[in-house]
Amino acid sequence: MLLLQQMIVLFILMLIGYFVSKKGYISDATFKQMSWMVVYVACPAMVISGSVNSGKMIAGQELFATLGLTVIVYAVLILIGFITPVVLGVPKDDRGVYKVMMIFSNIGFMGFPLIGSLYGTEALLYAALFQIPFNVLIYTYGILVLKKKSDDDEKLDFKKIMNIGVICCIISIIIALFQIETPTFVKSIVSNLSNLTAPLSMMVIGASLTKIRFRDLFTDVRLLLFCGLKLLVIPVVLLFVLKQFINSDMVLGVCMVILSTPVASMTAMLAQQYDGNYALASKGVAVSTILSVITMPVVAIITGL
Repeated sequence: MLLLQQMIVLFILMLIGYFVSKKGYISDATFKQMSWMVVYVACPAMVISGSVNSGKMIAGQELFATLGLTVIVYAVLILIGFITPVVLGVPKDDRGVYKVMMIFSNIGFMGFPLIGSLYGTEALLYAALFQIPFNVLIYTYGILVLKKKSDDDEKLDFKKIMNIGVICCIISIIIALFQIETPTFVKSIVSNLSNLTAPLSMMVIGASLTKIRFRDLFTDVRLLLFCGLKLLVIPVVLLFVLKQFINSDMVLGVCMVILSTPVASMTAMLAQQYDGNYALASKGVAVSTILSVITMPVVAIITGL
């Protein structure tokens, strides 16, 4: 099974990052620079490669229909995010963290590399459409539910919303819609840079796990139940519903990966910045990342994708 093979590859890359960081062969400062490379160079290049290297014309109607689908998916996840903390009996102070963990998945660091490997560069264009509402929501709704204190003076930061990831998504969509021909050397540069995404991102994730004690990861029963819902139950249910309305195996495959990826690392960063439960968010990222190596192939098998 291709997905299982890819998850094993990503897991091994994550282990390499963990061990070289744990042994001190590569410093935290270097991993921080590697993370910067993923966010600002490799991942944007991977997004653009979806349009310059696909070699297939994509209808505007199909793209906008997929964008509409992403909005619906996030609306459903917001609703589920409201219900889940109540069902799990989460203390009120921590409900914001659980809401954000439910809605936002690790699309950039894990989703894009998997989608590119499983479905080819064309699928990355559809995956990029999920990045636009992701950025808009995480810097608006995400911050709103995490903040414990109301700050009316704080203004919406459009620079954060319109970051390099979203800009490259828009560029990729424009190239695909208008069939803009790009020079061969540009295609080669974009392709080579995009190939850095998987190894760098997974090693960075592995290095981040060294900051958490493994003995504490799997003792929180509520968090484990949450991960079971996020990584297994909800993706399976939503995918069975989506299969009734979507005929494209590629779009369904993209949705499967997006819905099944672990908690976004941005969750922990924003929790720290806006006085949320940083320890809980960090554990959520770590536990869901480790479990996703097993749960993603299971979701694929159950849904037949």
